[in-house]
Amino acid sequence: MALADFARRFEDSLNRRGTVTRVEKGWRPSIIGFTGYGSTRSLHVLGRTVMADPDAKPLFKPLRLPTSTHSVVKEALEHAEKLSETAQRGWRQFFTTQVGFLPVTVRAGDKVISTRTDRSGYFDVLVQDHGLEPGWHEVVIEAAAAEPITAKVLVVNPSASHGLVSDIDDTVMITWLPRMLLAAWNSWVRHTNTRQPVPGMAEFYREVLADHPDAPVFYLSTGAWNTLPTLEIFLTLNGFPTGPLLLTDWGPTPTGLFRSGQEHKKTQLRNLIITFPDIQWFLIGDDGQHDPLILDELAREHPRHVAGIAIRQLNPVEQVLSHGMPEAIDDPRLDGDDEARYGVPTIRGADGFELLAKLNQLKSRRTSRG
Repeated sequence: MALADFARRFEDSLNRRGTVTRVEKGWRPSIIGFTGYGSTRSLHVLGRTVMADPDAKPLFKPLRLPTSTHSVVKEALEHAEKLSETAQRGWRQFFTTQVGFLPVTVRAGDKVISTRTDRSGYFDVLVQDHGLEPGWHEVVIEAAAAEPITAKVLVVNPSASHGLVSDIDDTVMITWLPRMLLAAWNSWVRHTNTRQPVPGMAEFYREVLADHPDAPVFYLSTGAWNTLPTLEIFLTLNGFPTGPLLLTDWGPTPTGLFRSGQEHKKTQLRNLIITFPDIQWFLIGDDGQHDPLILDELAREHPRHVAGIAIRQLNPVEQVLSHGMPEAIDDPRLDGDDEARYGVPTIRGADGFELLAKLNQLKSRRTSRG
């Protein structure tokens, strides 16, 4: 038996025993709704079911959707600040007992879809012809023996011509910790103000999106779904645009002990291109891991779907913390390399302010040419 098979069976056995123990204590399945997304034609509704104590406060209560843009921003900040002040240490949200193969029903717009969670308790339901208008909505998720919940979903405007996809760790957030400890840090540390934003990145994102008010924003990370609450709080408190997070599940797979972070990013990027075939994407990452290679590959394969690439360059200390060496993993490239080869403009900088300056230079050159 392969090591991955043994680990997977051990995890399943441990989880079954944990489920039985918690049921005897009066615990019941609980639904965690992630932020879903889609077009006016199809919609991804995401979430997970875990065992939870019905008498305990929920680990994370999703943000209610107000009616106006002003109230969205105001309530988001108030919600994040309150969670940041009152949240318990997050070890409970990392060590969960998932409920696999549980019947789940999703009610989105005009459609009702029934499915089951996977072996790790996750579900990703594709709802076709849902009838929802562009904008933020709430869908209802029900599961056997669990209280129904509502989850946020973003229906992207069909007129949107551009979008933004951003990495999180080392791209928008600095922790000054080795990469292998980031998941524990994100999940266990109590206060979001202990995680520092990369200087100028929120301002850089606002400038990138200034001419595209309908542009959807996605955050793509190899972090575990368990870290979603603290990451959403961090992004809100530090002024980053709101958008769905595309995280992953840790643990054994049929081919290895851990899921491939590179394959996760490649798969999600291609899913976005398939879901939104008319959108050109601004892709933002860092050179601490494999982002330059992944984004370069996407630009090579789908140049008409990539509007531009921005890479945050880590300093030598951050490089060591990221992967153990003071230099970037992938071959360093210069600004404009991808533009020369694939027609995709590319800029690099140490922080958001440097990237912003290079973006403005790029715009000036284009204006002068025009």
